[in-house]
Amino acid sequence: MRHLNRLNKLSKPADQRKALLRSIVRGLILNESVKTTHPRAKASQRLAEQLVSYAKRGDLHSRRLALKVIPEADVVHKLFAEIGPRYTDRPGGFTQVIRAGIRRGDSTQMAILRWTE
Repeated sequence: MRHLNRLNKLSKPADQRKALLRSIVRGLILNESVKTTHPRAKASQRLAEQLVSYAKRGDLHSRRLALKVIPEADVVHKLFAEIGPRYTDRPGGFTQVIRAGIRRGDSTQMAILRWTE
């Protein structure tokens, strides 16, 4: 049984995992899509969905919570100014993970994480 096992640890210590997910979500916000391994895309999808929920709310407290996760003001500004207003009428499902084949070097399943239209 998988009781209380919600987090995919990605074979990394907590600080490295947190930094990895931050950088993937940062790239998603700045570039609109990011190509990474499938488990990393699924793990960062959860964080990206939470940040868009903050951006939809749009108040000062939500902005501060987003800055706690991604401590770069320009990235958070783009999230609140451009990405959040896109999904005001959508209740969830702001990102999608699309499988992108297998990486040649180590046969890892790759995926593209991007915003939904």
